[in-house]
Formats: sequence, structure tokens, C-alpha cells
Amino acid sequence: MPANVIPTVDTERLTLQGHRLEDYEESAAMWGNPEVTRYIGGKPSTREECWSRLLRYVGHWDVMGFGYWVVREKATGRFIGEVGLADFRRDIQPSLGGAKEAGWALVPEAQGKGYATEAVRAMLAWAEGRFGPERTVCLIDPENASSVKVANKCGFREFARGTYKGEPTRLFERVPGAR
Repeated sequence: MPANVIPTVDTERLTLQGHRLEDYEESAAMWGNPEVTRYIGGKPSTREECWSRLLRYVGHWDVMGFGYWVVREKATGRFIGEVGLADFRRDIQPSLGGAKEAGWALVPEAQGKGYATEAVRAMLAWAEGRFGPERTVCLIDPENASSVKVANKCGFREFARGTYKGEPTRLFERVPGAR
């Protein structure tokens, strides 16, 4: 799926759209915020790391046919975060078994308003429509209660605990049709 056909997904309050060069500054500001990265790597990202992340997101669409979206508030057009699916080929035990990995991050001002749940549900619905029902996973820092709530609301259930890059992590999976 070439980058120029990244689907736009609309919800009641949000628009999910492919990353553009113009999104770099807002994305870098979000990933440079210690509140955002507290549970994602534990330290703010440098501008160089943010540039690599943006290119990785765009590349996922070209190579894998799925990836990350910019999340914008529909009413204002304001950048509020990023959500998507990836295959990061993580060196983690237990293995993720080739499942697509869901992820999300929102700017602090957008947190606690149900936006993450709305965006993740829309992303999962798009994925199921595109690829059919399949297992999806996510990694969440054990201290990140807000993301655990989002994951649970979206049908993810913890299946293991492990470590990633020397830090503890909880592994969640969503298996459509499973109870």
C-alpha cells in the first residue's frame, strides 16, 4: 500500500490520517514531553528519534500495508496524538508470534477524554475490515493504569508479563471472537 493511499478513518470526534512532513513538529513536541514518555521508554525522545519514528510510521504503510496515523480532533483539526499498528520485530519473551502490535500516545491535554479508546477502537475496526479477525497485541508498562484501561475497554486481555530492554512489561492480546 503506497504512502499516498493511507486510509483516513473518521470517528464521531476524531480523524485518523497518514503522517505528513508537516506533522513532524507536533509529533516531536508530543514525544519530547516527559508526561507522554513516562511509560513509553521512560525519557523524552530527541528530535532525531522523532524523525526516525515518523519515517518508520510512513515506511510501515509502504512495506506492511498498515501503520500509524496522526490523530486529530475533528472539530478543531488539532493534533492530539498517534495511534496504529506495527511490526517492530521486538526481541521479547514471550514472543509476540508475528501479531500486529497496537500502540497509542496522546498529548497530555487530550488524555482522560476517551479519545484514546475511540481512536484505538477505530483503528482495530479498520484492521479487522482490512485483514479480517486476527490476534493483535500491545505492550504496556505495569505502572500505566490509563493505558491498561484503554486496552481492556478495547478487548485486550493480559496474557503474559515479561521484560523489554531490561524493563518490566505487561503483554496484552485481543483475539476477536475469544471470550
